[in-house]
Amino acid sequence: MNRLKEKYLKEVVPSLKEKHGYKSIMQVPKLEKIVINMGVGDATSNSKLLEAAVKDLEVIAGQKPVITKARKSIAGFKVREGQSIGCKVTLRGEAMYNFMDKLISIALPRVRDFRGVSSKAFDGRGNYTLGIKEQLIFSEINYDDVVKVRGMDIVFVTTAKSNEEAFDLLNELGIPFRK
Repeated sequence: MNRLKEKYLKEVVPSLKEKHGYKSIMQVPKLEKIVINMGVGDATSNSKLLEAAVKDLEVIAGQKPVITKARKSIAGFKVREGQSIGCKVTLRGEAMYNFMDKLISIALPRVRDFRGVSSKAFDGRGNYTLGIKEQLIFSEINYDDVVKVRGMDIVFVTTAKSNEEAFDLLNELGIPFRK
């Protein structure tokens, strides 16, 4: 079993149950999925950039990304409806815990001047979004192979009902929030 999942079951569940006064284990919020999204706006002019982003995301997440398409045309951004503009991966189960463990223990400490992640990025329904400025913080990415440095959004989707519950869950799981 994964280190993080074990920690969730042995430490986080009892701690949250006590803190929020849940009567059943099923009431305790849990991590449902992690969605990693990479926007490739320049793919409109150069499709090689999208392929490079897909390759990078596949190496980081350990599974093949889905290419996202534009929902509507926006002339100002030179985007037409149906045009490929990014890629995303949804991680669940074992892969989700493996990625989160890697993110917390290896990737985030490699960020320059890292003082913790913002605790204000909750959406009100118990989900947390984390923005990363460059894919180079992941140890699997080889600097020489990078076509273009680009960022990504990592969304932690939880079953929590409020921001407070989600914060407690993610904090207990080890996400380094800014003090």
